[in-house]
Amino acid sequence: MRFETPQDVEDAYYDALEAGDAEAMASVWADSDSIFCLLPMTPLAVGEQVGRLWRILFESGQGFDLQVRHLLWIEQGELAVHLVEERPQIQPDQRPPGASLPPPLYATHVFRRGADGWRLLVYQSSPTPPPPPGVPSASAGPTALA
Repeated sequence: MRFETPQDVEDAYYDALEAGDAEAMASVWADSDSIFCLLPMTPLAVGEQVGRLWRILFESGQGFDLQVRHLLWIEQGELAVHLVEERPQIQPDQRPPGASLPPPLYATHVFRRGADGWRLLVYQSSPTPPPPPGVPSASAGPTALA
């Protein structure tokens, strides 16, 4: 598959993630030993380890449903960097009563254009920082003021 823009690659990445499709996920990554993927609470995956990481994560046959919000794009020449916020979507019947939604993640995608179109080189995600003191968390819901 040929991706004409970095956004095409990013869309295919999230489609593969939602479907839990390791083959589709493999198609978005550059064919290089220099790619890497760093997810929260997992070891760094480099080169061929990236495909193995996603196969292991998808073995249950279940994907990940995320709401994605773009925060920043830098696209210059043959490289592009996208910073996004990922919010896990959990159905009400899958959430324990009274449990809050998990915090969003910040994710960085680095793409490169080559002879075969655009491909993903780097994916890294991390939890968002907590709000400053005195500022309620967005996932905490409304706060009453005295």
